[in-house]
Amino acid sequence: MYAVIVTFTIKPQYQGAFLPLVIENARQSRGEAACQQFDVCANSDTPETVFLYEIYDDKAGFETHLETAHFLEFNRIATDMIEEKQISTYTQVVQ
Repeated sequence: MYAVIVTFTIKPQYQGAFLPLVIENARQSRGEAACQQFDVCANSDTPETVFLYEIYDDKAGFETHLETAHFLEFNRIATDMIEEKQISTYTQVVQ
């Protein structure tokens, strides 16, 4: 199991446009063979913060995700909307 946590800080003028893009990326990602879970979370107290929780079979599955057409399109469109992006990855210790 390979977990990916992404926290975005969205530029204020793009908050309304970013969420539909990331939700569509998540929807398409859930159809990938190695993707077990892909959640999009928003913080009502800080609307500029969007949090992703992704689970893949393994690191190779995540790396495949990064090469998909839908991710590359999302990344191309969303990059200028993002003020800050933090990525953390984890592997399962005990099954």
